Amino acid sequence: MKAFNKLSAVLLLSAGAFCHQAFADNTVFTSMDDPSTAKKPFEGSASAGYLAQTGNTTSSSLSASTNMTWYQTNTAYSLWGNAANNSSNDERSSETYNIGGRTRYNMNSADYLFGQASWLSDRFNGYDSRDVLTAGYGRQLLNGPVHSLRAEFGPGVRYDDFHEGGHETKALGYGAVSYQWQLTDTTKFIQGVSVLSSFGEDTTLNSETGLQVAINEHFALKLAYNVTWNNNPPESAPDRTDTKTTIQLSYAM
Repeated sequence: MKAFNKLSAVLLLSAGAFCHQAFADNTVFTSMDDPSTAKKPFEGSASAGYLAQTGNTTSSSLSASTNMTWYQTNTAYSLWGNAANNSSNDERSSETYNIGGRTRYNMNSADYLFGQASWLSDRFNGYDSRDVLTAGYGRQLLNGPVHSLRAEFGPGVRYDDFHEGGHETKALGYGAVSYQWQLTDTTKFIQGVSVLSSFGEDTTLNSETGLQVAINEHFALKLAYNVTWNNNPPESAPDRTDTKTTIQLSYAM
């Protein structure tokens, strides 16, 4: 009973969209599914989560995100946004905001062109804002229904506004690979990796490893492990690597 009284009180509320043509986490890999295989002209999601812990440690975490994608025969357009705040013992430990947009145009059944723009604010990792604009070529190497694999690359430009002062504009190269494996009718494995590199001077690598399990037609659970690595972070950033593990209950609109 004494141990029970010391347990943390936890509240986790989360709602979002899940579909068999699932999209990757927008903070990691924003490549959209093939518009030619889309089952409906619009897919949207909204999610929110809150985690509170009290007892020996007091902490809280608040997150929210949204994603909207419009599909045509050969073209897809997507808008997304997310926010996350964490605190421990009444002190803010992280605060991240991200918005962006993307378009994809299929040239044929395998080759496509893309363009995307995003804005990120992550002051605890040294950035008041980080604006990225990229465009390029992608190829659908596998297109299901069991295995889906796509790769893309292209040039871009990034503008960094540092939290400790100063700003910088850099040309960069972008590359990404996304893989999905439909293990069963209700379970899907997801792996996405993306790289933004200013040609050796500053490289950021993002990875998401996830598992999605459909509970029924409307509800699903997603377990994901995210890693972000920067070989040359701002001086105010405490470390080169950030990791995040999430469990999310999703609801299809």
